[in-house]
Amino acid sequence: MRIVYPKIEDVAFGGKGVGRENGKAIFVPFTIDGERVSARIVREKKSFAEAGLLDVLEESVERTTPECPYFGRCGGCAYQHINYEHQLEIKFQQVRHALQRIGKLKDVPMRPIVPSPLPYAYRNRITVHAEDGVAGFYRRDEHRLIDIERCPIAADEVNRALAELRARPVRDGHYTLRASSGARVFSQANDAVATALRDLISQLVPDRQELLIDAYCGAGFFAKALLEKFERVIGIDWDRFAIEAAQKNASPRETYIAGDIEEELRCILGQMSRVEAAVSAAKSGGNAGDTPATTRSTTVIVDPPASGLSAKTRRVILDSPPRTVIYVSCNPPMLARDLAELRQVFQIESVTPLDMFPQTAEIEVAAHLTSGTSKSERKTGS
Repeated sequence: MRIVYPKIEDVAFGGKGVGRENGKAIFVPFTIDGERVSARIVREKKSFAEAGLLDVLEESVERTTPECPYFGRCGGCAYQHINYEHQLEIKFQQVRHALQRIGKLKDVPMRPIVPSPLPYAYRNRITVHAEDGVAGFYRRDEHRLIDIERCPIAADEVNRALAELRARPVRDGHYTLRASSGARVFSQANDAVATALRDLISQLVPDRQELLIDAYCGAGFFAKALLEKFERVIGIDWDRFAIEAAQKNASPRETYIAGDIEEELRCILGQMSRVEAAVSAAKSGGNAGDTPATTRSTTVIVDPPASGLSAKTRRVILDSPPRTVIYVSCNPPMLARDLAELRQVFQIESVTPLDMFPQTAEIEVAAHLTSGTSKSERKTGS
């Protein structure tokens, strides 16, 4: 394959630098915007090509020395060669570009990215794989293991658990190593940024509302923190083990449902919409069918998987729009797609990136949406 010498113009979501040759985009990993590099083309299509980095000919001042000896071979981290402040700038711009390019959303009110207090040693769990006596992570772009003695982005307790695992004969399989014991259900891997996300959501959600619906609620991390703002809280998740964990020590105002999120949302939002329409009609002397379906006393939090909200779930939210939606996303392109449709009914109040996973290409984002509120209501939070 041929060798090219692109100047890197940008870093795309996923972590690869983007240069151009005769107008064609060339994606090169482990590069930084502003650098000129030599790279070997490894895959070429009509509109773009992928290349492997050979040499950095003009180095960015943002380049730094990775702390991990496996960096570049291990498939986990993408940004250890970039100083942390510039990683934050890159991720902020990636979110903005996704909203503009994919969602066709202009002038979205972006809040500053929330950094991680710990750029390294932040992960409270990792999953390692064992095959033929080797315990570690899969290589980048290969289904082949690297023998890992220590992971620099994992917390010390996790690395101690890794050392203990490696100290004995290990059967082939997958091993999740955690910093603390507890329910084996989904939770964010960066405790400090997860707390910052929870606090952000608490600031965005109005007080004195009737109902919070926490879709994809897990063990109730958000729902339980927001309980004092609502008369009732309903959490929904498909994982019955997570629901069992949420139900432990739940107050009478909390209900947790193991089931299909789309169907449960349709039922609850539809019921709230009908009740509010009937009340509004009674006050105005009209018919319930003549009144808006907005459920003004309800907040919905959605924290879907990387594939985003299904088309049916988006339709449910649009048909019976709650007053407030907090959309937590781990995939900016899918968030942009979904916001483009939800904007039919909702005002986008803010979008906040959070660096839940430093050194990696992953980005967490919280979008704050409102429906049927005046500007004065949005300012006062009433």
